[in-house]
Amino acid sequence: MNMIKPAALLLAASALVAGSTVAATAADPAGTRVTALQQAAEEVLADKPKPLHVSADAVKYEGLTVTEAPRTKAAQDLACGYGHLCMIVNGIKFDFYKCQTWNLTNWTGNGPFTNNQTPGTVAKFFNKDGSVRWTSTAYQAGTATWDPIWSLRPC
Repeated sequence: MNMIKPAALLLAASALVAGSTVAATAADPAGTRVTALQQAAEEVLADKPKPLHVSADAVKYEGLTVTEAPRTKAAQDLACGYGHLCMIVNGIKFDFYKCQTWNLTNWTGNGPFTNNQTPGTVAKFFNKDGSVRWTSTAYQAGTATWDPIWSLRPC
């Protein structure tokens, strides 16, 4: 019978206190630290990009920062840095700042967005077949219906 070592239990307990989910198994006694936020982000990012930095309150990818959504439903209250496209989807704030196509999955419901990119920059949101569902020209803020958005290109 495999036993989980006390050090692995201590690591798991420490991570849970810090707001993270830790999986410790006999095959991986130290546990794999995956924050709940990272897990939620991976559920909606179809390409599963490798994070550059993970903490309990943010997951940073190349060109995207994911955080817990602020307790707001109004687009004018959604903080979004200059040159960024921000939105709230399923309780998660996505802050895109790299010009590339992002493949998505499980985007549902409605949420605020702010296109705070260089004036005139057009963000495109695509259907499953790759056709454009809708666009946003910077500066623009409002509420969007995410059903169904399969990919987006911030610029």
